[in-house]
Amino acid sequence: MAAEDGVAAGEAVECFNPNAALMKAEALSRKPGIVGALAFSRSGDPATGDIGDATVIRKFGDVPDDLSAL
Repeated sequence: MAAEDGVAAGEAVECFNPNAALMKAEALSRKPGIVGALAFSRSGDPATGDIGDATVIRKFGDVPDDLSAL
């Protein structure tokens, strides 16, 4: 759902390492219609659902400082 300003979070894309996440986020941020992207990491066990909080690696473009709404 789009926010009041017409911007909405897109789908997350899984990458296998931080460098791949950085390259993917930068490339996504340059696509038409996309205003920004970020690369983040988190650790945990997907099998049990025990996943830690995300750590932002880098933001590209217009990404809000407060990511709690995403």
